[in-house]
Amino acid sequence: MDRQFLKDMLKTPSVSGYETQLQKKVLAHMRPYADKQHTDATGNVISIMNEESKPRILLCGHVDEIGFIVTNVTAEGMLKVTKAGGIHPVLYLGTHVRIISAKGNIAGVVITTSDLEKRGQLPVDALTIDIGASSREEALQHVAVGDSVCAATDSEELLNERFCGRALDDRIGAFIIMEAFQKAKEKKCRNGVYCATTVGEETTMRGAYSAAVYAKPTCAVIVDVTFTSDYPGVDGNVTGEVSLDKGPVLCKSSLVNDRLNERLLKLSEELHIPVQWEIAAGKAGTDGDMVYFTNMGVPIVLISIPLRYMHSSVETASYRDMQQCIDLLSEFLCTLEEDFDYCPLS
Repeated sequence: MDRQFLKDMLKTPSVSGYETQLQKKVLAHMRPYADKQHTDATGNVISIMNEESKPRILLCGHVDEIGFIVTNVTAEGMLKVTKAGGIHPVLYLGTHVRIISAKGNIAGVVITTSDLEKRGQLPVDALTIDIGASSREEALQHVAVGDSVCAATDSEELLNERFCGRALDDRIGAFIIMEAFQKAKEKKCRNGVYCATTVGEETTMRGAYSAAVYAKPTCAVIVDVTFTSDYPGVDGNVTGEVSLDKGPVLCKSSLVNDRLNERLLKLSEELHIPVQWEIAAGKAGTDGDMVYFTNMGVPIVLISIPLRYMHSSVETASYRDMQQCIDLLSEFLCTLEEDFDYCPLS
């Protein structure tokens, strides 16, 4: 596992709608392993193996992260923002942020007051960012309306092969599909594989749509993150009990193909990889929700990495879960038959 590249991904800002900086790194990183690479107007990077082969397996892991967009600069030189994705504004009070501007990255702090701290649920328009400017004119010399903003935190190593940081959702999913692609290549995979680091999942799912229409896959594997229930205050009765270090998570959902779930479960048993289960009665809130409805309908399967503290700047995951997911997925890519029957009625 190339942990150094993972760390580089995690420290590179990529607020939803502003993914170009990270995708350029992905493009360069995957170039030695791909037979062909495809980019599109929406900002996806798709690395391709065995383009002429069947089946065509689409892998999706999104690179965008939640964040803010600057909407206004006040007369005092303070920044006002709106949400890009599922931000919880209260978590940002009194924290450092980074404004990603064409004029360079600018440090800022989200102001906090006793009144704001008492309000509990905060609307995003209650947040104000101080960059140290004394006036609107001075601030606009460094930032512009439309600039993106992310938490100014990088990843940290924890005990027991665990780590934390911002934007593990879903940088680790994007990283996993790249690692699985490389491992499948080393194993002489003969299937067609389209490894898509997608954009916009947190806001519009535009990347998933474009990737699926381009690849015209016979099936798709979505790799994302899911909530754990292994820390205080979380109810495992809602979607199922999920813990760090107990393996990747498969999803039972009306959108997920039963036969693909069965295939992954069988492979996990053969490889002695533990798996967990989550339940999503309808949509799962991932790229798969969009991929499924492209072309003539794409059979999908969702594999998730257990994640603590979702949509915060201290998301926490396990390297062990990630490696097991890489091993399981690479074997799936190499062994899926061209005549695999996706129909649950057969």
